[in-house]
Amino acid sequence: MRILIGLRALKDQGYDPRYHHKLQGFIYDLLRGTPYSDLHDRRGYKFFCFSNIFPPADMRRGDLRHLLISSPERPLLGVLEGKLSEILEGDGRVEVGDMAFSLESLRVLEPRLRGGCTLVSGTPIVVRIPRENYGRYGIRPPRDYDYVYWRPRYSFEAFVRQLEDNLFKKYREFRGERLEGFQIFEQFTFKKPVCNHVVFGGREVKVLGSLWEFPFSHLNKNQREILQFGLECGFGELNSLGFGFMNVVRADLRERRG
Repeated sequence: MRILIGLRALKDQGYDPRYHHKLQGFIYDLLRGTPYSDLHDRRGYKFFCFSNIFPPADMRRGDLRHLLISSPERPLLGVLEGKLSEILEGDGRVEVGDMAFSLESLRVLEPRLRGGCTLVSGTPIVVRIPRENYGRYGIRPPRDYDYVYWRPRYSFEAFVRQLEDNLFKKYREFRGERLEGFQIFEQFTFKKPVCNHVVFGGREVKVLGSLWEFPFSHLNKNQREILQFGLECGFGELNSLGFGFMNVVRADLRERRG
């Protein structure tokens, strides 16, 4: 499930490509005083993801932009929808870093995977390969790093297998049940690498990700279940910073109306 948020620029302003921690902070601010107020400090995965503010371009006052927040945890999205509704009914002002908007609209969407479809990365997918898997994929980094970010110099198998392992790990933690791994991805199209600058603990660091398309001619029941989960919580790592947000082409789209 996901929330589509309409935002109207309150001033002429530049688009901030280093939006990740600022948008994350905006979401955590919405959760203050709710049962999810400690989500930031909880161990493990957070099970939400978000898009960039799109289209990602400089704005003139009055320009309309959108933001999507997704999660497999319906109560979490319900809390966010409630908080956003309060803003919509109030002064409507939303600030993301130096960007200022008026909250214009809210829609709850429920894209459902059916039959064939293509999953497209709306934000870069981040995959880290741990040291213990270097030999498996023939990786020889220049230094003895604990992990390396996947990049095109490494095998595509390394990306796909680590991506699948990550999806299963998140699914098991969220569902609290055992699920044996299986091959999820049949085909994939690598689009391009992307380097993002993200603030961790007050320090700006580089995060290497990549953009992909994953076409499926037909989804069996197991594929559909795990991919539906990935569509909601994000692909790869750092989902709660907005990485790995996925969009789907050719799927049933249900809109929930209040």
